[in-house]
Amino acid sequence: MMQKIQKFGGAMFTPVLLFAFAGIVVGIGTLFTTQAIFGELASPESLWFKCWNVVLQGGWTVFRQLPLLFVVALPIGLAKKQNARCCMEALVLYLTFNYFVSIMLSQWGADLGIDLTSQAEGGSHLTQIAGIETLDMGMFGALGISALVIFLHNRFYEKELPEWLGIFSGSTFVFMIGFFAMLPVAVLAILIWPQVQLLMSALQQFVLGAGTLGVGLFVFLEKLLIPFGLHHLLYSSFYFDNVVINGGIYSYWATQLPQLAASTEALKELAPWASYTATGFSKIFGCPGIALAFYFTAKPQNRKRLLALLIPITLTAVLCGVTEPIEFTFLFIAPVLFIVHAVLSALLAMVINLLGITGIFSGGLIEMASFNWIPLMGSHWQQYLLLFAVGLAFTGIWFVVFRFIILKLNLKTPGRQDEENVKFYSKSDYRASKSDEETLIVQKVLEALGGKENIIDVTNCATRLRVNIKDPKVVLDDQAFKALGTHGCITSGRSVQVIIGLSVAKFREQFENLL
Repeated sequence: MMQKIQKFGGAMFTPVLLFAFAGIVVGIGTLFTTQAIFGELASPESLWFKCWNVVLQGGWTVFRQLPLLFVVALPIGLAKKQNARCCMEALVLYLTFNYFVSIMLSQWGADLGIDLTSQAEGGSHLTQIAGIETLDMGMFGALGISALVIFLHNRFYEKELPEWLGIFSGSTFVFMIGFFAMLPVAVLAILIWPQVQLLMSALQQFVLGAGTLGVGLFVFLEKLLIPFGLHHLLYSSFYFDNVVINGGIYSYWATQLPQLAASTEALKELAPWASYTATGFSKIFGCPGIALAFYFTAKPQNRKRLLALLIPITLTAVLCGVTEPIEFTFLFIAPVLFIVHAVLSALLAMVINLLGITGIFSGGLIEMASFNWIPLMGSHWQQYLLLFAVGLAFTGIWFVVFRFIILKLNLKTPGRQDEENVKFYSKSDYRASKSDEETLIVQKVLEALGGKENIIDVTNCATRLRVNIKDPKVVLDDQAFKALGTHGCITSGRSVQVIIGLSVAKFREQFENLL
């Protein structure tokens, strides 16, 4: 079960990788079309506004089509064969499902208290999917249908039919079975989902009612789930679905940027629902403090070399929001530091929330700038300056606390090991080794996992190669994987996650070629 959950979490992360660029486009487009900042130049009648509005509307594509995006993305990570064909099957059957729901509601919706003629917006429980007015099931509906199609695909795609029925084999056979399966699923959806929507509304009020304490608890749990690769499951429904706000925090924030830019009120007053994206503050403020603590507690003879290694992994965390390279350097060596890291992350999020600052703050500096500072700096610069002041103060707290614990407990963090044979690798080291012996490194990782015969299947998320194995006893330990040039590995039962970095997609392709 844990293996399946981890694979699901990795698949969920695939479309999230598109958000950084889409967010930059939305941020810049919103900035240049905000009349409160550019005055008459940005009036809706001006050529300036109309040209930038074209760019802005294109940037919103990802956020307005999230259900379709997740429907197509899930098979990439979960289909066991012919992933691309499964993506097509999932898309077609999801559209078929919504057409079924739409026609059923148009004929019997009045008996269920659902008026299909009402405008598809928050209070109507309706939405539009690819031009189809249907029940608003958000990401849950999209993932549910996609998961069902993946199940059908994995089971029936290679079903052998008589030769005279060969034209109906493969994707066509999956579509045929899925077509009839969507009929009862659509009936169940229109009977059950309206009640679920009422429960979700109650959940939203409960979450919002927890206030600042709820924000801290959310950030703490998200951090603790990172070693298990389950953190995506915690935040995805908050960020991309209707648990907190209709359409998800990311999507709704993008649509509200013009109103936010036009007001100087505290951001928490304008968008209290955005409080739960505060997981990124530890990335841009906490990781530099951790790196400083590692440097100043390292042996003097190791500091120069350690600095060359700390700089790229810290910049990766700060700029891109990818913290695994630095966090996994101490997670296994000193897990107490990771717990302290989670506590400090929660405290920082709570302090910033108490100061009335909310926004899209789950990624690194690039994402934060595109969603917040670029479009909103003109009207909320005082709050952002306060945010940086508090954040930098917490950088100092991270440094002092980590330094104290490392020295007090004599923890063997990077640069303090008695033997320096095991190290984490910089980006330049990794690229140099790839240019000469790229295939050899992948081969060694495969051997460290027990060889081909020990591999069940393989997927990846943003930074990790996720492998299900037959016998965990033959898999080498974390330090052995680090010695190969990776950032280490996590073994949980028959599930192994090898920390590769942002080049994991290419690494997986070569790994699968060897299989």
